[in-house]
Amino acid sequence: MDAAWEDFGWERLGDGVGRRRMPTWDATVGLVVGDDHVLLYDTGSTIREGAEVRAQAQALAGGRRVTYIALSHPHFDHVLGTAAFAGAEIYGAVGMDTLLGRGRDTIRADAVRHGVPEAAAAEAADLLVLPHHSVSGECTLDLGGRRVLLANVGPGHSGHDLALFVPGEGEVVFCGDLVEESGEPQAGPDAIGSRWPAALDRLLALGGEDALYVPGHGAAVDAAFVRRQRDLLAARFGVS
Repeated sequence: MDAAWEDFGWERLGDGVGRRRMPTWDATVGLVVGDDHVLLYDTGSTIREGAEVRAQAQALAGGRRVTYIALSHPHFDHVLGTAAFAGAEIYGAVGMDTLLGRGRDTIRADAVRHGVPEAAAAEAADLLVLPHHSVSGECTLDLGGRRVLLANVGPGHSGHDLALFVPGEGEVVFCGDLVEESGEPQAGPDAIGSRWPAALDRLLALGGEDALYVPGHGAAVDAAFVRRQRDLLAARFGVS
């Protein structure tokens, strides 16, 4: 199974764990394969991207379909491919379902403003599947032979930031856009800067010093990088 990751343009991060850096916005999509279930972290920026990820994930999982989806936060480049995954159980930070349900026009307009073709953005926003399960603290999912942890560590980059912790040998933390490596962390109108450093403290407590931290955009980093970014954000927003 793992030998094929690079053939599909994915980066292997561990046994049954990998990610793809999507084109255009370099947004991370993560994949964790268990004996019984397959979990995807984020879905891409359009239904077409989601369908491509679905086919690749199924091939990497030995023909099994994605059964769980965790959405890192409610921005278009991370959620608009969700409708491509029929039957998957979707998890998001508490309140994300309400936000997305009433904000379809906003997320469509944001996607178009960033370069998604209007028809593709409208289709994805109209068909967007809302989270079925809300995570207010932490939630453990048993994938069969391995357990993963979803943690509502925000707010920070947005009001609804959900991290994914994959324990075991070579621990991995999928951070969403709480951490960015390819540029300065982006703070849009829904960012809560005063609480962002504390969210990174929670990420570091979750993964520890030896984990691999996977940002929403850019190359995977270590704990020292996350700590430096935490201090820069604290200075930027005037918090300790």
